[in-house]
Amino acid sequence: KQPACIWTINKGRSQGRRLLAHARRQWAEPRPPGPSVGTVRAGSSAARVRESCAFPTLAAQSPGQPSSPWELAPCERGNAFLEFQEELEQVYKVYCASYEQALLLVETYRKEPELQREIQGIIEAVLPQAGPSGLSFLLVIPLQRITKYPLLLQKILENTLPDASAYAVLQRATSALQDVVTNINEYKRRKEVASKYTKVEPLSLRERLARINTHTLSKKTTRLSQLLKQEAGLVPRTEDKEFDDLEERFHWVSLCVTELKSNVAAYLDNLEAFLRFRPQDYNLEIPEGPVVQYCYLARDLQLQAFPEFKQQLEAQVWQPLCSLAKALAGPQNLIKKRLDKLLDFERVEEKLLEVGSVTYEEEAARHTYQALNSLLVAELPQFNQLAMRWLGQILCTFVTLQRDLAKQVLQRAEDSLAQLPHHHLSEPAFRKLVEDALGQTSHQLRSFQENFEKVLPPPTTQPLLPGAERQVQALLSRYGPGKLYQVTSNISGAGTLDLTLPRGHIVALLQNKDTKGNSSRWLVDTGGHRGYVPAGKLEVYHVVPSEEELRGQERPHRDSQHQTPEPISAPVPSVPAVTQVVAMYPFMARSSHEVSLQAGQRVTVLEAQDKKGNPEWSLVEVNGQRGYVPSSFLARAPSPAPWGWSLPS
Repeated sequence: KQPACIWTINKGRSQGRRLLAHARRQWAEPRPPGPSVGTVRAGSSAARVRESCAFPTLAAQSPGQPSSPWELAPCERGNAFLEFQEELEQVYKVYCASYEQALLLVETYRKEPELQREIQGIIEAVLPQAGPSGLSFLLVIPLQRITKYPLLLQKILENTLPDASAYAVLQRATSALQDVVTNINEYKRRKEVASKYTKVEPLSLRERLARINTHTLSKKTTRLSQLLKQEAGLVPRTEDKEFDDLEERFHWVSLCVTELKSNVAAYLDNLEAFLRFRPQDYNLEIPEGPVVQYCYLARDLQLQAFPEFKQQLEAQVWQPLCSLAKALAGPQNLIKKRLDKLLDFERVEEKLLEVGSVTYEEEAARHTYQALNSLLVAELPQFNQLAMRWLGQILCTFVTLQRDLAKQVLQRAEDSLAQLPHHHLSEPAFRKLVEDALGQTSHQLRSFQENFEKVLPPPTTQPLLPGAERQVQALLSRYGPGKLYQVTSNISGAGTLDLTLPRGHIVALLQNKDTKGNSSRWLVDTGGHRGYVPAGKLEVYHVVPSEEELRGQERPHRDSQHQTPEPISAPVPSVPAVTQVVAMYPFMARSSHEVSLQAGQRVTVLEAQDKKGNPEWSLVEVNGQRGYVPSSFLARAPSPAPWGWSLPS
């Protein structure tokens, strides 16, 4: 049996050598790019061929030694396997974990007949026994080889005498290869678990709701219950200092990437705005001098230097930064999923301590957490280190692009600088000159702004509403001229205490804030109602004396001694002076002493005050009914225009 095992291993070794030799001939030389399938090219199969020949390559890496461990003595044969144990595991675990993806790649190749014929021709030239299976048969060989190694070594060990010198070495080699296979299977299982949770599917709300079932609700409820128990201190929380440090480091890296991406995005936006602004294109009507040189230089930079810098910035900084931010999504999802699986693991551990046994699903959940935790602990340090190195390269590229842009601008500006009037000044002197010029210009602009604000148009006074003179006089006599304000635009009250007032209405200020201290709502009195109005829609009302007051001031006073007293007549009933007015707003009577009004209805005013002399209420007659109405609801009726044509005198 020992020779048969050695012959099997030698056969695989020869097959590997032949594949490696052909792979070197086919793929090591420069070739034109093959037919593409999406983003995958025919050259990708070269990587698969090289991976399938990994062990013969490693065996041949030691100069001065035989090309294969099977050409050595039995003792040295075992030592060769022990020497290449780590390399075998590193190469084959990556290949085995990617085997499913390789099969998907084969299915993609089969959809392209031209590409499939090229691959099949290469495989038939190297391995005729592959047959129609082609690439699928070739890809499975490394899997068979790595799984057969421990079995074949075990058979060789069983057929080796225990007292032989090679027995102990073969025993260690067999155990080492078994550990290699175990580690490869564990690595493959971890990758499968990770790939399951790193895939982010863009689901709509309907699809998310469709996935909710009783099993999902049960899991979520159990995890929430476990979390609440931990927060309440009823059950202990699993502490993992090593993972907590790695997670903190990862979140710090993620924050750095997010901040840098936000800053670069803002930088690109500002650069785009800067490129849109082109002052050199404006006609300043200055035919010569430094302005012309500046326009030439600015136009040159605007057409070539700055657009090239923007393209390089997007290609060498922005795109890699977006790729780095996208690469962080997978570990972030795994860390979030680990927390859920940790709650499941802690619950299963509690049940295991209490009952002594768990179900198959609970055992699977336990293994899932262990796989996720082991994968994160093993690979997060490498990922953090790689992300920091990636981030450092992006920052160095950004700084290099900035420095190159500065050199290019200075190089292009050398010819123009020699023609500027202040090119002989040193940098500090020129900086001070620019600061002084800008300060002087800013001071002139500020002075102009202050002068412009001082010369304001005189305040305009809104015309009074018809019939509002009596209301203004009432408010003036009660509150004085300093409290009167005029409404600048129509006010529509929204709240219970808010007033609805037309433009031009006169009100008196009672308080310049509401009950909550809000100074934007003022409490005012309209002469009939009190309420709140917006302060921004009020302006100070300037009292203008009426024409009668002006005439009264100009008319000379009569001498009281020349007045002839009228004879005293018998007392007769006094007839109040009636006035025709119009109702501005509708009014609903609330008692028998009041009378209802309709907007636009003609009203006869009998008395301009109530019995107590309050001018806020007027005694009127409407449709034969007498009663009181608010004086602010009334307006003087316009005098009727003369009927017919008026002939010129």
